[in-house]
Amino acid sequence: MSSENSSCPIFDPGPSLSSLVGMSKPKDRTRVVVAMSGGVDSAVTAALLKEEGYDVIGLTMQLYDHGAMVGKAGACCAGRDIHDARTVAAQIGVPHYVVDYEGSFRESVMEPFADSYLAGETPIPCILCNQTVKFRDLIQAAKDLEADCLATGHYVRRVMGANGPELHRAADHKRDQSYFLFTMTPDQLDFLRFPLGDVLDKTETRAHAARLGLKIASKPDSQDICFVPDGDYAAVVAKIRPNMVQGGEIVHCETQQVLGQHEGIIHYTVGQRKGLDLGGLKEPLYVVRVEPFTRRVYVGPRSALMQMTVYLSGINWLGTSEESTQPLMVKLRSAQQPVEAMLDLATSCATLLSPQFAVAPGQAAVFYQGDRLMGGGWITRSGEEHKKSASL
Repeated sequence: MSSENSSCPIFDPGPSLSSLVGMSKPKDRTRVVVAMSGGVDSAVTAALLKEEGYDVIGLTMQLYDHGAMVGKAGACCAGRDIHDARTVAAQIGVPHYVVDYEGSFRESVMEPFADSYLAGETPIPCILCNQTVKFRDLIQAAKDLEADCLATGHYVRRVMGANGPELHRAADHKRDQSYFLFTMTPDQLDFLRFPLGDVLDKTETRAHAARLGLKIASKPDSQDICFVPDGDYAAVVAKIRPNMVQGGEIVHCETQQVLGQHEGIIHYTVGQRKGLDLGGLKEPLYVVRVEPFTRRVYVGPRSALMQMTVYLSGINWLGTSEESTQPLMVKLRSAQQPVEAMLDLATSCATLLSPQFAVAPGQAAVFYQGDRLMGGGWITRSGEEHKKSASL
């Protein structure tokens, strides 16, 4: 770890954020480690907690060789972002540490990301990062620093329920990030705090950053996966797993007619329409499924992508068993509105009350009762196709 310190500046008075409900110690003796990514949200989280009088320490993860990423906007963990986190920590007068998790990140996030694409899935590495590096390794680092809790800039709410802390959608549903946190365990939730989820939307967050004079107040939000800042997923997969990308056939799912050739299934995802390069068609075709064991990409009409049964693996359930049998709402993609569903934990299967378009293996199905996150699982294939894929 490397540490930087500076003297504490004088803040202009501003509204207080009562964010750490449940802390038993006085504020000045409550040590809060803040996960600082270099973005506005985590910077404001650290600054407001410092302003309230908490004993704040900033912690930033170095997740890969960031030298090539310096100066690229939109990469959440690039070298520039580590510099920005360090600058904010110095500005608000808190210690700041950089922890090197490159090996863990590659093993737990980047390699599974590549393998998932090679298996014909559409992975979400941000969830894997939260499940492993961020809320496993980073929590341990915070505890090593004798912290009372770890705070992040996520837009979610931690609410005390009858059986302990619960995770709820953010007050601003447009900014809600609970979908990416479904793998969280009760012990992790007990240690975590999310100051921005209760009362702030992004406009208010930036207003706080400007009020506090933070140098990154107008910094744009990150848009891409941090280790794929240019959006070229296929190039990253090919780099992580060289010589594994092989071509194959594009086949109509109904007629079984071979319509063309492709240069690797990593270029395709369920529901995709653009980039198929199939000329002379009378109707628009979409990717219906991707078969890693035959290296075939199956395409078909939109109607072939409507689905009412969702098979799941790796379910993390935060509610009681009785609550799993009640009507639920489920999100099948991060940007999708929740839809009604029934979940059977015994069979790891969800039944949708209305058919949904392009339910993609590798994505997450995240369940809610009202605003409360009940749990979720990874969308997987069904039947023989799943068995073949699992045996690769």
